[in-house]
Amino acid sequence: MEEARQKRVRTCVGCGTQSDKVQLLRIVRTDEGVKFDATGRVPGRGAYVCSQECLSDAFSSRKLQRALRCSIERSNMDQVMADMATLSAQTR
Repeated sequence: MEEARQKRVRTCVGCGTQSDKVQLLRIVRTDEGVKFDATGRVPGRGAYVCSQECLSDAFSSRKLQRALRCSIERSNMDQVMADMATLSAQTR
């Protein structure tokens, strides 16, 4: 009999809530900049948030920048939020 796969628990950088990896949204730092990772498989340093509100709060309080170990321009953050909004509109 196979063992059940262990849950992959991650923490939201905005509010600190712990949840399964698939229930959170991933933001990733790549060579091209910071992006929204809809698949959860893009290579690079990642940080997880549970909602757009947490993403906005994490950016404002610089928690996201610390988690990704980079500085993030406002225009880049706006693009990440737009990409995230597009995905949530498609899944409804």
